[in-house]
Amino acid sequence: MSASSGHPAADGVRSLAEPLAAEAGLVVENVTVTPAGKRRVLRITVDLPETELGGVPMESVAQVSQAISQELDSSNVMGGTPYVLEVSSPGADRPLTERRHWLRARRRLVRTIAAPGATPRTGRLTEVTEAGIVLDEEHEVPWAEITGGRIELEFGHPDDFADLEADEDDEDEDEEEN
Repeated sequence: MSASSGHPAADGVRSLAEPLAAEAGLVVENVTVTPAGKRRVLRITVDLPETELGGVPMESVAQVSQAISQELDSSNVMGGTPYVLEVSSPGADRPLTERRHWLRARRRLVRTIAAPGATPRTGRLTEVTEAGIVLDEEHEVPWAEITGGRIELEFGHPDDFADLEADEDDEDEDEEEN
């Protein structure tokens, strides 16, 4: 289950936001309500479902932000205290804490956070199973050995190189035709 802050309004906001996020093809990852002077900051983090790879489209974040704002304006979920609404996606440095996070990170370079007595591992995440994860197509790491993980940021991700190679092949064919 995704996290919510201990603030009483967070659960109400989550209930209101989840169907609106689903309409935009997103899931609610986290809801926090933080005091900020005479007002509060309401932060809602949305993400793609586990089956989709890639980043969250900003158009989807804008769509769900507007829908949540309208619903909050017509409800009493946040009470009478003023608040600022922030809707965002988790970003590349998000912790991998749930199975769906690992599913979304397939093909990425990841580092595991090891459970006590286990060894941390780094490798390309090639598979996510009921039993655990597979790194570099050969190293199986059971869930019992993992307390979390992180995506290792790469400059020049292998998928980027595949696109470049395809572009270069197209250019070579064009030159041969002339």
